[in-house]
Amino acid sequence: MKTLLHLIGWTLATLALLQLIHIDIPTPPTPKAGDQVNAPAPVMAALKKGCYDCHSNRNNIPWYGNIAPISFEVRQHVKDGRKWLNFDLFNRYNEDKKQKIYKGIVKTVTNGSMPIPMYLWKHTEARLTPDERKAIIDWARELEIRN
Repeated sequence: MKTLLHLIGWTLATLALLQLIHIDIPTPPTPKAGDQVNAPAPVMAALKKGCYDCHSNRNNIPWYGNIAPISFEVRQHVKDGRKWLNFDLFNRYNEDKKQKIYKGIVKTVTNGSMPIPMYLWKHTEARLTPDERKAIIDWARELEIRN
C-alpha cells in the first residue's frame, strides 16, 4: 500500500511539473486581403468545418489543449498542420506548392486520413459527410488538372 501511495504521489508530482512546460504555437504572419483560399461556398464551409482548426490562423484550442501532456500533442498537430498548409495564407504559396497541396488534399480526404481520427474522436462536429468530402475532392482535382 505504501508503494502504491508513493507511485501515485510521484505520478501527480510529475504531471504537475509537466504543466510548467509550454509549447508555443508560433504566431503566423497576418494575412492580407486576397491571401485566403478561394473556393465555392460549399467547399469553404467544409474546409472550415473539418480543416481550419489545424490548417488556418483561426485555431480553437480546447481547454484540454492547455494541459500537459495532451497540450504537447495538440499544439504539435497545429504547428505541423500550419506548416504543411495554412488556408489563411494560401494565395501566398507558389504554384508548385499549391499543386502539392491539391494532390495532398485529394489523397488525404479520399482515404479518410484527414481530419485525423484522433481529432475526430473529440470533435465529432468536424466529421465530413460524403457530400462534403466529394465537394473538396472535386474542387482540388479541378484546380490540380487546370493548372
